[in-house]
Amino acid sequence: MSIEKVKAYFQQFHMEDRIQELDESSATVALAAEALHCEEARIAKTLSFLAGEQPILIVTAGDVKIANAKYKKYFGKKAKMMTQEQAADLIGHAVGGVCPFAVNEGVDIYLDESLKRFETVFPACGSGNSAIELTIPELEKYSNYKNWVDVCKER
Repeated sequence: MSIEKVKAYFQQFHMEDRIQELDESSATVALAAEALHCEEARIAKTLSFLAGEQPILIVTAGDVKIANAKYKKYFGKKAKMMTQEQAADLIGHAVGGVCPFAVNEGVDIYLDESLKRFETVFPACGSGNSAIELTIPELEKYSNYKNWVDVCKER
């Protein structure tokens, strides 16, 4: 199970106890915000894309969406989201629990500028009912991100 991989990942940092397993679903931004009693914007949603053949994850604030022109300018290709099957196979987490932790080898992770306005955010932890509250410096550290990007716009 994907959440077990994430727990094992955070165990090396003695942080596995910070993972919250919720009684209700957190598989969407709205459900996660309701379950965590926070505003939707603070949900750090992780989106799965194929940039050519390269699997990438972009972690964004919960109240924004990908701006196709910005994405194409940065990555040089049109945004192509993965299917549910591709995400599970290429990333190692199923849709609803995709997160930037304990992912498969060869997956590049990017953090969107939309997250920088918050002190803490809530990314998922590998399942459709989990999350962890992290500061932005913690998100940078534990996601092993490649770069900050500006590829979003308000919904």
